[in-house]
Amino acid sequence: MRTTADRERPAGPPAGQHRPTVVVGVDGSPGSRAALVDAMRSAARRGARLRVVAVYEPPEWRLPAAPTPLPSRAEIEESLSGAVRGMVTDVAYELGGEHLVRPAVTVEVVPGDAADVLVAAAADADELVVGHRGRGAVASALLGSVGWGCVLHASCPVRVVPDGHGA
Repeated sequence: MRTTADRERPAGPPAGQHRPTVVVGVDGSPGSRAALVDAMRSAARRGARLRVVAVYEPPEWRLPAAPTPLPSRAEIEESLSGAVRGMVTDVAYELGGEHLVRPAVTVEVVPGDAADVLVAAAADADELVVGHRGRGAVASALLGSVGWGCVLHASCPVRVVPDGHGA
C-alpha cells in the first residue's frame, strides 16, 4: 500500500542490486511518532524505501472473554491503517523541506506480538527503528520491551529512538 508520502521516489538501484529498506514500528504513541520521524529521515538520506509496520493484538487473544463484542480483525486493521497513514502523511509534510526526495512508503498492519512481527519484517532490511516510551530500567526489565526484543533478535541494526527525539 502506498501513501501520499511516496509522491517522489528515488530512482533506485540498477536491476539485481539491493534496494535499501528501513523498517519502522509504529503504534500511535509519541515514541513511535519520534521513531517514524527518525526513520523517514534515515530512508531519505539512504535513498531507501520506508516500510511502516503497525502491529496489533488480535481480539481473540484477550482473556477472559469480553462482556461486549470485540471489533473484528478487519475493523481493527481498517482503523489502525487509517490512523497510521494519517501519521505518515503528517510526518512527511512536516519533513518536506528537509530532503529533496521523499522515500517510497508502504504501510502494513499485522496481527501478532510486536517484537516478533517487527523482527520478521526487518529480516532483509538495512535498519529497524522503534520508539521507546522511557518507562525506566526497572519497568522495562520487569515488563519486557518491544525495543529490547528487537535489539536481541533482529538481523539488522536496530535504533531505539526516545520519545521526543527529532520532533
